[in-house]
Parts: sequence; C-alpha cells; structure tokens
Amino acid sequence: MNPIRNEAELEAFMSVPSARVISLMREIEGDIAILGIAGKVGVTLGMMAIRAIEAAGVKKKVYGVSRFSDVASRARLDAAGIETIACDLLDAASVDMLPRAGNVIFLAGKKFGTVGAQDLTWATNTIVPANVARHFPSSAIVAFSTGCVYDFAASYSGGSVESDAPKPVGEYAQSTLGRERVFEYYSRTAGTPVCLFRLNYAIDLRYGVLYDIAARVRAGEPIDLSVGTFNCIWQGDVLERTLLSLRHCSSPPNILNVTGPETISVRWAAEEFGRRFGRKPVFSGTEQCGASGYIGNAAKSIGLFGYPAVTLPDMIDMTAAWVAAGGSSLGKPTHFESTDGKY
Repeated sequence: MNPIRNEAELEAFMSVPSARVISLMREIEGDIAILGIAGKVGVTLGMMAIRAIEAAGVKKKVYGVSRFSDVASRARLDAAGIETIACDLLDAASVDMLPRAGNVIFLAGKKFGTVGAQDLTWATNTIVPANVARHFPSSAIVAFSTGCVYDFAASYSGGSVESDAPKPVGEYAQSTLGRERVFEYYSRTAGTPVCLFRLNYAIDLRYGVLYDIAARVRAGEPIDLSVGTFNCIWQGDVLERTLLSLRHCSSPPNILNVTGPETISVRWAAEEFGRRFGRKPVFSGTEQCGASGYIGNAAKSIGLFGYPAVTLPDMIDMTAAWVAAGGSSLGKPTHFESTDGKY
C-alpha cells in the first residue's frame, strides 16, 4: 500500500464507498442527517455518504449538523456537497428546526476534558440524545457509543460481548451509558428504530491507539504496559459499518460492538513500530494477568459486515509512514492506558 502523503489524500482514501454502501443508498428511503459531523469521524463519514449517493445515481440530501466552531471543517463539508446546518444540539428549540431526515447518524458527545466539566459531559451525553430522539421519532438512528460502557476484560477472555451487563468506570463512560439508556427509552416508548454502535478504537492516521504508540516510539517516550492489549479498526471500515448499520436499527435497540478481530499486544505493536523506525521502544509498567483494559468482541458485527477491508499490518505500515514523515495529529490522545475513567 502506497504511503498517504497528506490530509486530503487520507480523507479521500477513507471515504471511498464500497459497493455495499452504494447499494444501500438505492435501498433506504429518505435523506441522511449526521449530527455532530464536525468531529473525528463525521467529516469523512459525510464525504463517504455523498460519494455513495452520487455513485448510486439517486437523489438524497446529506445534512451535516454541528455548532461548527471549526470553520475549516464546515468549508470542507460544503465543498463536498453536504448541506451544513449550524445548531446547538443542547437547545431543544434549535433541534426542533432541523429537517426530519429519515436516517440519522448520531455522533455528538463529549469525552475529552470530562474532568472539571462533569456537568457539561452529562448534559451533552444525555440531554442532547433526548432532544434528538424527540425530534426524530420515526427515523432510523445509528447512535455512536463506546466499548467503555463494559467492565475491563482480560486479554484471554475473548472480549466483552453485547449481552454483557454494562459496568462503566468514570463519568465519561457512565454518561455514555446514559446516552444509550435515553435512546433505549425513546425506542421502547415511541418505537424508534435504533442501533447502538459501540466503537473502540478507530484508526485515523492522525488519531488512534496506533498513532499514540507510534509517536511515543518515534520520540523515545515510555509506553505504559499497565493496559497491555487493545482492539482497533480502520476508520474507513468504521464509516462503511456506520452507514450499513442503518439497515440494522430496531426497537428495542440493536447493539453492535464495532472493532477489529484481533486482540493486539501493546508491546508487540510498539516493537513493530520500533522495527520500522530503527528504534528500540521504551516501556514502563508491566502487563497484567487479569482484567486491565477494554477488549471488545466484534463477532456479531463481523458476522453482519465481514472482516475489515484494511488489515492490521496495513494500519501499522501506514501509521509508521505517516509518523516518520511528520504527518499531522488531531492532538487528541486516546488515553487507552487509562483505567480510572478520566479523560
């Protein structure tokens, strides 16, 4: 796989629609609204949706909703053909003015900066879903969530499955479970078809566990082994699975763990980057035998969508090339090594 040289190439590569997504656009009824589109996933998701609609030869609108504090992201979306709408989703009156698209992808939420702003985190992660669910009672809603709603799992366990009882640690994870419960409530009472999309961790060359590990190896910084394993999945595969999940919304909500099939050793990943960089990784802490981190079992979603198109070795190669070339970062560490739920 050829190295990706800049952000424009990266976004173009991630947003290529598969034949399945193109077919989806011919099958689903109604427009698509992406709420919280200006975040890490939303921009390229909107681009993929537009490209799929054009390839399918159908007429649908893609609405991109955000506060748009980042003017540049809105300009990129406008240029891609997305109809952007500035809206504070915490304001119910503003939400009530949104067009009633038949398909909604809910990306809005707060994770980073939770400590010191717990009230805003809870409001964003619970009041916003209520505003949205009330406004879109008949729409199919794919609501992003996180594997952090589960308890920590041991690397040998096979990972948490959708039927496991949630056991969130920290206010971010607790409030994200609150988001799920709000959508569940409206799904049960209004019959709204919902898919709860529990993701960890998406790999964008500018963000993700692989970027965090690669950057530390490259800089000679220690890598904490207290959480010794993780899952990840290429963001382009996440985008495809997100759109395809519009077919898998139900009442009560359908729950899907979305990640890659591997349980990956942090030590092994660091050594792979060290081999590519010609540097010996520096480690701190030691791997734990018992439950220490978030491991998701994605067998259910892989059964629906198949294995990811971009493999783990490809992700490592692309990330190594990006970091070695001084590629940009979104400046949002995943904190994958955190076990106290503080982000």
